[in-house]
Amino acid sequence: MATHITGIQDQIVIPGGKHMRQLKVALGIATLVAGFVMAGPAAAQAPIVIKFSHVVTDAAPKGKAALKFKELAEKYTSGRVRIEVYPNSTLYKDAEELEALQLGAVQILAPATGKFAPLGVKQFEVLDLPFLFPDQATYDRAINGSLGQGLSKRLETKGVRGLGFWDNGFYVISANKPLLQPSDLQGLKIRISGSKVDDQTLRLMGANPQIMAFSELYQALQSGVVDGAQNTATNYTTQKLNEVQKNITTLYHVHLQYAVITNKKFWDGLPVDIRTELDRAMAEATVYNNSISVDDNARALAAIRATGKTDIHDPTPAEMKVWRDAMQPIYKSAESRIGKDMIDEALKVTRAPATN
Repeated sequence: MATHITGIQDQIVIPGGKHMRQLKVALGIATLVAGFVMAGPAAAQAPIVIKFSHVVTDAAPKGKAALKFKELAEKYTSGRVRIEVYPNSTLYKDAEELEALQLGAVQILAPATGKFAPLGVKQFEVLDLPFLFPDQATYDRAINGSLGQGLSKRLETKGVRGLGFWDNGFYVISANKPLLQPSDLQGLKIRISGSKVDDQTLRLMGANPQIMAFSELYQALQSGVVDGAQNTATNYTTQKLNEVQKNITTLYHVHLQYAVITNKKFWDGLPVDIRTELDRAMAEATVYNNSISVDDNARALAAIRATGKTDIHDPTPAEMKVWRDAMQPIYKSAESRIGKDMIDEALKVTRAPATN
């Protein structure tokens, strides 16, 4: 029998949601079951079960990396830990995840970094500023350097430990009409994951952003509840979003990354030898994820082109300048939300020349 490690309600502060009561009941049952398990004679040999919930499919880079972590963690701990991976919102949807982590109903998450405002860490939304990262190399340098390290430290103060950043490339943007210039977004309902910076940017273009769970997006696009979306090519193909969108523009205006996180008290409470091996497995899974994401997205976009069913527009340099200029004012308006110092720090890092 397995030991389910249930978690710590006093370490993470999130406003209660509609799922809070159900989660508390589930937590109470899980704790009771864990007590019976620990009373048994085989308790000392029972593996620790760690639940890892995320919202994409196993075929997406994050999904592959979660399975890689499971493989490595179970190998390195010689079966003393069992990782249960719940992909594609099968355990919790976007809006439920952090609440579940708070209650100890899940131990590892990998949310997009634009979702941390409920924890009181709005500064992560600096990563959603349009055209902040001119290329993948600049993103890598920033997230692995002082910018990423500083953001991770902010999580620690909220009872959350960052275990790594998983890359998923740059956004394309889609609708059922050509998006050739900013004014083409006027009046369109565009799904976003929750970042206020994303919200402000799209409103600046005249769009109507709609926060929606990722698992609900395909049906919403199919039925016309929303008109379009922005995401990476792999998230389009693995969710078949391209089948319900006639036009995609390779705007590459925002980079998508996930912060793999755990409840700090839970992680610190693991036996030292087990935690060491889990850290090792996570480090290797992170390298794996970040090594496949760029190529996976390139293949996904090529696959969409090959169908001939979705028109893909690659903006010219002149068209890109129009988009950049239209979105530039968000840097000023976002100061009141994420702080001028935070924006200046990000610009200093991303505009600095690369050093060997």
